[in-house]
Amino acid sequence: MSKEKEKNPTGEQGKPVFQLTINGKLYEWHHPNITGAEIRNLGNIPVEDEIFLENSKPKEDELIPDDKKVNLARPEIERFYSKEKEVIIVVNGTPHKWTKEKISFKEVIVLAFGQYIDKPTMVYTVAYEDGPRQNPEGSMFVGQEVFVKHKMIFNASQTDKS
Repeated sequence: MSKEKEKNPTGEQGKPVFQLTINGKLYEWHHPNITGAEIRNLGNIPVEDEIFLENSKPKEDELIPDDKKVNLARPEIERFYSKEKEVIIVVNGTPHKWTKEKISFKEVIVLAFGQYIDKPTMVYTVAYEDGPRQNPEGSMFVGQEVFVKHKMIFNASQTDKS
């Protein structure tokens, strides 16, 4: 049997069947294209995780966002995998792994100084740069949150005016 036949056998009602793997498990799909959102749903992948299409070396694996379409009618079986999104933020020169979509003013202060001291004489400032399009750069204030992205930089300072 040819590779194309193996990959693309005819299913019920004469519709072609396309095979793909998600995290090592084989799935069948009845359309020549599939979106990242459909892969996420089919493979029960958490929304926080990223999805990649495995490529042969030397090509790097391709990140598949939810709105991206992938052609399943190519000769090989497409192999997708997911992994936890890794975001490293830099606070006062120190890298920190961050798993949430946003970070608050107080969370930046805790990463910078180990604690947030809430007293009238303690003044904190936070500035950031290399952020995502929603907030590429700026400063933060108490109660504010900003979106984060990989390699975003935060600079925090504290002053006790006692």
